Amino acid sequence: MQAIILAAGMGKRLKELTKDNTKCMVKVNGVTLIDRMLHQIEKYRLSRIVIVVGYEGQKLIDYIGTLDIKTPIVYVNNPIYDVTNNIYSLALAKDWLAKEDTLLFESDLIFEDSVLEMLVSDPRESLALVDKYESWMDGTCVKLADDDSISTFVPGKKLDFSETDEYFKTVNIYKFSKHFSETHYVPFLVAYQSALGRNEYYEQVLRVITMLDDSELKAKRLSGQRWYEIDDIQDLDIAESIFTPDEDERVNLLQGRYGGYWRYPKLMDFCYLVNPYFPPKRMVDEMAANFDTLLRQYPSGMKVNSLLAAMNFNVHQDNIVVGNGAAELIKSLVESFTGKTGIIRPTFEEYSHRYDPEKLVVYWPDNDDYAYSAQDLIDFFGDKGIDNLILINPDNPSGNYLVKSDVIRLIRWTAENGIVLVLDESFADFADEPDNSFFDQKLLEANPHLYVMKSISKSFGVPGLRLGVLASGNTNAIARMKKDIAIWNINSFAEFYLQIAQKYRKDYSGALELFREERARFITELSKIPGLRVVPTQANYVMAEVTNGISAAELTRVLIAKHSILIKNLNSKMDKKNRQFIRIAVRDESDNNMLISSIRESFSL
Repeated sequence: MQAIILAAGMGKRLKELTKDNTKCMVKVNGVTLIDRMLHQIEKYRLSRIVIVVGYEGQKLIDYIGTLDIKTPIVYVNNPIYDVTNNIYSLALAKDWLAKEDTLLFESDLIFEDSVLEMLVSDPRESLALVDKYESWMDGTCVKLADDDSISTFVPGKKLDFSETDEYFKTVNIYKFSKHFSETHYVPFLVAYQSALGRNEYYEQVLRVITMLDDSELKAKRLSGQRWYEIDDIQDLDIAESIFTPDEDERVNLLQGRYGGYWRYPKLMDFCYLVNPYFPPKRMVDEMAANFDTLLRQYPSGMKVNSLLAAMNFNVHQDNIVVGNGAAELIKSLVESFTGKTGIIRPTFEEYSHRYDPEKLVVYWPDNDDYAYSAQDLIDFFGDKGIDNLILINPDNPSGNYLVKSDVIRLIRWTAENGIVLVLDESFADFADEPDNSFFDQKLLEANPHLYVMKSISKSFGVPGLRLGVLASGNTNAIARMKKDIAIWNINSFAEFYLQIAQKYRKDYSGALELFREERARFITELSKIPGLRVVPTQANYVMAEVTNGISAAELTRVLIAKHSILIKNLNSKMDKKNRQFIRIAVRDESDNNMLISSIRESFSL
């Protein structure tokens, strides 16, 4: 068996990185793509490796000469790489292709060893390596029959995005038998290039071959193995976080992205916090039906969006401001504060990050669950001379919850003491207590020192829209914030969501009921795991202490490495550095069961 690598392309989308180097000389975590690929191929003791070069070809040849590859290497030059596509590069190697069984690679790939192992070890002679289509993938896809035969190749430009559930993406690694190359691929390659020219892709030949009654080519489906195709600098950035050999660094790189995880193969996100049962499909379909209009039209300004928010949250327009996520509102509000600000830790740090740390007064609950009551807060902050108090209810990450009567007591106490109270109820809808919201016009008017914050991302399960609202009886402060924030601070999709949200109130109530049932079941099952102490919660996440000697960092690392599951390691947030805490989002039953099973397995290692 031999290998053929197509490495003639210019890699223009990588810009400066390929200004003087061919694409496969780009480094991922300090190792070039071609270095990694050649050493992976070397393990199989092939008869030869044929490399088609073009752009900066001599530089690539010279570099490969320094890599101490024992397998004989043959170079084929594509002198017109700048006006041809890979069909021409492969056609230049067609005589080699017909000599023996061949592994065919494109050189801009990075993959783990198991990807190549499963292809080589499969007894079937001619295979196209494929993976279930995901939104991060780009390029040629296929549709498969149950017996792994390929019913059709679908070029990237002809993808029907309404059919993506049926698609498998070609990984651009193939195994061709000598017979397949002689009788099928090479003859069709020559004919296709002669008829349609050099500026095509070699997959087009496979597309024609699959129309034959017996094409001989089958698909080999990946089942979670890691690979990535590097076309631009974003691909390179993601590949470095996926393939870093340091698993702790991998966790840090993933968590440092703060989202965008749809571009990570098979990653299940138990770190970020949303509603797993909302929005309903009909609402999504309504938004999708208006996609073209929303994409092409400007959103309304702050005035109209405040009116929409007022309609949704039953307050007056002058009492509410809409943000590009709660984070935008937090920044505008907190940066207007003066004096000492009281916070409770561990907590969501966006508030404290926006304030002078020298002016923060911090309360740490003195118990294993980090639980506290209204009286605890009054007792602690009563003699601290604070001017502002931040209360996240339920708190994040502890899940501690103050019932409505306790919050009312705090509202009265802060009013009596001239303290501004910020009540963040982003997670309050998940609590078992009904009618616990403080978006209430009369209450706000009676308590102008009160600001009520809500992240719509978390409660309503639409983080991609970046929506948050803040309401207060202090209309002057609200007016100031509206001037502080850009007039077009939310996009048309977010505005449309606010426009239609009231139609789906019953769906939302039903989703919350489903959620509470699943949270109770999830907590029960988590509590059965030896070595995991679950902290009571009223939010859409669970804080737990790992008590079996495994560190939170190690558990986080193992879940990423072995199961592609991302959780939150809380150790950097906690005061008890000898204790190990994690935070886990509550997802739907199927996902939660997968997490439970993965934790059990991780504890048994």
